[in-house]
Amino acid sequence: MNAFIHHFTFEFRAGIRNKQLLLMNYLFPLGFYLMMGFIMPAINPPFKDNLIPAMVVFGILAATLLGIPDPLVNARENGVFRSYKINGIPSISILIIPALTTMLHLVLVTVIITVSAPVLFGAPSPVNWPNFIITFAAMAIACAGLSILIGVVSPNSRMTVLWSQIVFVPSMLLGGMMVPYSMLPNIAGKFAQLLPATQAMNAFNGLAMGQQAAYSPWASVIMLLASGVMAFGLAIYLFSWDSRNTSRHGHPLLALLALLPFVIGIFLLP
Repeated sequence: MNAFIHHFTFEFRAGIRNKQLLLMNYLFPLGFYLMMGFIMPAINPPFKDNLIPAMVVFGILAATLLGIPDPLVNARENGVFRSYKINGIPSISILIIPALTTMLHLVLVTVIITVSAPVLFGAPSPVNWPNFIITFAAMAIACAGLSILIGVVSPNSRMTVLWSQIVFVPSMLLGGMMVPYSMLPNIAGKFAQLLPATQAMNAFNGLAMGQQAAYSPWASVIMLLASGVMAFGLAIYLFSWDSRNTSRHGHPLLALLALLPFVIGIFLLP
């Protein structure tokens, strides 16, 4: 337990001292939040109603998808994981601790956004704080699990960028942060349901912000949690200590199973 605490403390401090992690955990999401807060309500006044959940979801996407996978791949390529294995550190700690520290950073960013947005931009606060916290946790778990999985299956840093952007860019366009889900064409809406951002925005709207959800918001929470748990499990199963070790427990394409809860949701939800 002491080793776990020391490792967790080290990773948390690295998230503040490391310039790249500091950018992804704090500067990028908060800078984008301020820019959107000052610009978007003047262009699209209804955006103000979704400012808090949209920027919280953006912060989660940025910190996890853009911040977690690359350090994992670099550590594996540089032999850091081999030294961990020699010293008896289990693989589950290597994968869980970056996710936990990132989620702790996200809690701080979310507090800053939810406290400052009503003051700076007149954005409405959540009407149900417990549900807001539940939805935040579900989205953070889903994205952290997916990001850990990307770091595990990616053979190099270039591939982490590719896989992360495949999720991040569509989330920005179709995830309900900038364009409401109800405005998407039917085919685009079905594709959007594969994205954690879409499920999180639907849950935030229906459970926390007092707005109309496009479909069952609790189903969105369940899908986010299920996807996150599956992603963590698959990451542990597919984990490799060394980039030169070509043997794996399974094929990297098994990582696509993390999307299974969202695929099922497409057929069960309207």
